[in-house]
Amino acid sequence: MNSAASSVQTLSGLLARQKSAFNAAGAVDAATRRQRIQRVIDLLVNHHQALTDAIDADFGGRPAGFSLMNDVLGALASLKYARQYLEHWMQDEPRAPFPPYDQLGAEAWIMYQPKGSVGIIGTWNAPLFTLFSPLASALAAGNRAILKPSEVVPRTAELLARLCAEHLDPLDVAVVNGDAALAEAFTAQPFDHLVFTGSTAVGRSVMRNAAQNLVPVTLELGGKSPVIISASADLAQAAFSIAAAKACNGGQICINPDLVYVPHARREAFITALREAYASLHPRIAGNPDVVAVVNQRHLQRVEGYIEDARALGARVLSLPEELPSDAQDRRRPLRLVIDPPPHSQIMNEEIFGPAMVLLSYDSLDQVIDAINARPRPLALYYFGQDPDEQRRVLEHTLSGGVTLNDVMMHAAMHDAPFGGVGASGMGHYHGREGFLEFSHMRTVFKAPAHDPRREWGLLPPYGDHYLAAMTAMVTSD
Repeated sequence: MNSAASSVQTLSGLLARQKSAFNAAGAVDAATRRQRIQRVIDLLVNHHQALTDAIDADFGGRPAGFSLMNDVLGALASLKYARQYLEHWMQDEPRAPFPPYDQLGAEAWIMYQPKGSVGIIGTWNAPLFTLFSPLASALAAGNRAILKPSEVVPRTAELLARLCAEHLDPLDVAVVNGDAALAEAFTAQPFDHLVFTGSTAVGRSVMRNAAQNLVPVTLELGGKSPVIISASADLAQAAFSIAAAKACNGGQICINPDLVYVPHARREAFITALREAYASLHPRIAGNPDVVAVVNQRHLQRVEGYIEDARALGARVLSLPEELPSDAQDRRRPLRLVIDPPPHSQIMNEEIFGPAMVLLSYDSLDQVIDAINARPRPLALYYFGQDPDEQRRVLEHTLSGGVTLNDVMMHAAMHDAPFGGVGASGMGHYHGREGFLEFSHMRTVFKAPAHDPRREWGLLPPYGDHYLAAMTAMVTSD
């Protein structure tokens, strides 16, 4: 048996054992759920340095402080929030029985049951957060889980597998590693729920595979998240917020701004403000330990290809700062601003996921709204402006996974609000109570009263003459 087949067999056997353990134990109590979450918290706390070192090595340059903030602390926040509130979330929810049974002593409620074993496929750009944040919701709901880290960050994936094997019960939480072939097999397993974070194209494949076993999916995808800078916006504030976002993880974030719409009359002033803001964060690129490198050569070539394609098609391209690395092995890059590229250019149609951004000039807000609505639904949308009517118009006439007003990416940090996409940017949610609900089966329970009046009321066969008349009399528009 080759290693690929062996890995799939190992995965299938592990899933079977988790499902068997789940069926034997039934729904576990709040204390057990908290204990499982606590073990994951302790793993991250006790091994944060080794994990951030592994991420840095995989990226070829990623500050430990940023990895702590983005991945370790982000995951810990999700886990701790779930630990705090899970007992409240898991309580049965009373519902009103229908009349006349509500008057006869019937009872009804919703019970939130765990689904079973959840498969979670993480990403390379946030290799801890995209595994452990949805895991927090899954464990809070009483599930077990198998995690598949991204093979793009092999050191991090290998370390995660070893640490989880050492500190967690594999019947509660386990890790499997492998290449794209294992990921393909992973999504075809009969999980009770499947979570995938990644590109829209791969998300379609994941959904097709999951459909073989009718596995429900949570897809956290991406898209070209737009920013609207209105005529009433504070340009300096908008430029700084966008610069900070593009400096974050080298732009390698699913909700990073891709398309920035700015009024024609304010375009050059915005470019100046953006240049100054980005320089205040990254005054130099080469050898700067604060700059996150593009994760590997393949992704760097992809981003560079988008830029060169736009340049060849006549787009204006600026580097902020105007510096390119002299070391061919250095994957750190300045922010490239591609101004008004043609609609058919690659950078206008592919998610950038790197240190580049498109700037688009506009004349009217309706023009921008129409342009956004003509595209696939984005994971995030951003608006800068002080006009409340305009703000409301943007909110009511566009659709996206989430929105931040007068800043970028902040909505995703909310623990007490769902995070997820819509349309091509994904489906389903995690974070907070909505994450608990995502991984729970909402089971309706009806408890009948002691007395059933249907026969004496003539509502059961054999029907009397009055039955049809009584039913007809109830057909009203009141």
